[in-house]
Amino acid sequence: MRPKEITMPFIDVMHTYFRGEKIEALFFIATTGLALVIFGITALKVERGGYAWGVGIPSILFGLVLIGVGAGVGLRTDKQVAELERSFQRSPAALVQGELPRMEKVNATFRTTYYVLGLVSALGLFIHYLGGPGWGRGLGSTLILLGAIGLLIDGFAQRRAEPYMAALIQLDAGQQHANTSAGRP
Repeated sequence: MRPKEITMPFIDVMHTYFRGEKIEALFFIATTGLALVIFGITALKVERGGYAWGVGIPSILFGLVLIGVGAGVGLRTDKQVAELERSFQRSPAALVQGELPRMEKVNATFRTTYYVLGLVSALGLFIHYLGGPGWGRGLGSTLILLGAIGLLIDGFAQRRAEPYMAALIQLDAGQQHANTSAGRP
């Protein structure tokens, strides 16, 4: 599949990609994590049985992971963008040489995570219906929710990555063309 041609300057596409990454990290991932921690604590306060434990513990644990990931990605983004800008100013070819393989790895993980998150949701359904009315029903429902949250996070990330990846490929092709033209007599 050939990516769409990007008509805006590379640096603008890059800023759009990383602005979206930062916003998603801080205002969706980290805040969803905080909401899950609050939800889990509330479940454990409201009810003392197995259902509350099945809901509360995985919600708190996954919420803490999301808070860490969201804050980590959100707080590192400005530094990452500044370094990429410097790299682009020094040598667009060098930027592509480092950033294109990184983004290829990022894009390759989406397919895997979609399957893993789908399996988490399927496991949640299985546990929900076969794990009994206590902890099984709570854990199963929570795994379905966590799988869905993960699918949403990756869905936004994948869509945001597509134009950035296309811009990197286009920049790479432009650099290769310039290098080929420079070598002609």
